[in-house]
Amino acid sequence: MTEGAGRLRLSAVLPDGVQQGAFILLVARGLRGMCDGFIAVLLPGYLLALGFGQLAVGLISTTTLFGSAVATLLVGLVGNRFALRGLLRFAAALMMSTGFAFAGLSTLWPLLVVAFVGTLNPSSGDVSLFLPLEHARLAESATGDARTGLFARYSLVGALSAALGALAAGLPDWIAAHSAASPLTAMRVMFIVYAMAGGVVWLLYGRLPARASNIETPRVPLGPSRGIVTRLALLFSVDAFAGGLLVNSLLTLWLIQRFGLSLGAAGQFFFWAGLLSAGSQLAAAPLSRRIGLLNTMVFTHIPSSVFLIAAAFSPSLTLTFALLLARSALSQMDVPTRSAYVMSVVTPGERPAAASFTAVPRSLAAAVAPTLSGALLGLGWLGAPLVACGVLKIAYDLSLLAAFRHVKPDGGSS
Repeated sequence: MTEGAGRLRLSAVLPDGVQQGAFILLVARGLRGMCDGFIAVLLPGYLLALGFGQLAVGLISTTTLFGSAVATLLVGLVGNRFALRGLLRFAAALMMSTGFAFAGLSTLWPLLVVAFVGTLNPSSGDVSLFLPLEHARLAESATGDARTGLFARYSLVGALSAALGALAAGLPDWIAAHSAASPLTAMRVMFIVYAMAGGVVWLLYGRLPARASNIETPRVPLGPSRGIVTRLALLFSVDAFAGGLLVNSLLTLWLIQRFGLSLGAAGQFFFWAGLLSAGSQLAAAPLSRRIGLLNTMVFTHIPSSVFLIAAAFSPSLTLTFALLLARSALSQMDVPTRSAYVMSVVTPGERPAAASFTAVPRSLAAAVAPTLSGALLGLGWLGAPLVACGVLKIAYDLSLLAAFRHVKPDGGSS
């Protein structure tokens, strides 16, 4: 493909004002999303096959999220000293190492170490080191409504790719049924696939332009926006703790324990849930232009939490799936709008630090929750994580609306 044809194709899929490097980030996000999709579903089955219990699933998830928080914090503290492209390639190298290590290890403590330093993602969203780095680079690529649209595309690609990846969770059973490989060996192969995808992402990041635009914005630590970022970070941490109670790996474990669901069937469920999440994110940008970023975040989030609470008391698998799918149709609409909102209420130079310092409390809060949720599931309190998650998320939404209803993006307070 010629350079001119490439530019024409990019102009057809990206908003006005978005630079070519954003397209590379979207492709990389898609590859990572597919891997996250099948890993989140396979992880509990893989750990159970290794002989671990429900608590170990929670511990691995907690360690992974806590390690992501530490890495994200380091990005906020010293990331402005390094080029974003170099940091992204470092993260991709970690992804490769994580996949190979999980494929080869069988004891808990080494797996916990790898989970802490690696990029494994047990949740439905992106909580890894990649998130603040890619957000900062994307924010440099567009302004205003184009920025919101780009973040919506970024979230959409992540949701669609994770949905497709979830279908791949059934591959180990198929491989084991059509070859001499054991189910455990087949699951190890999937972690090798994860590592190889990390290598492709590393190559993609190498093709990023040195700068996102012709005008370089100096990246600085938080200054004028520290107060508003601190308040957002505290509220986001409540939402993240609630979400950590029910990351995809633990929701899979809940479905296995409550209804005896197979990993293949769980993968199909997460595929449809991911498609609905992706569809909701398509509507996020136009809806936010009509009712505002904050209102989009809050008034789509509360009904999704009500559906989740109802699912905890559902007597049948069919009704449970219906409630969880209804939740998926609304629960992720706040993701692109939240990212765009944070980037729009800080100065351009503060964006990498703001992305980091709003992501770190989220990761720390989310890291505590999976172990608690795994313990509750191990004790047989199957509905408790769903109810707690829904109630806390509703409290977060109402608090966010009360605290920021007078704050206008790119414009201060009204």
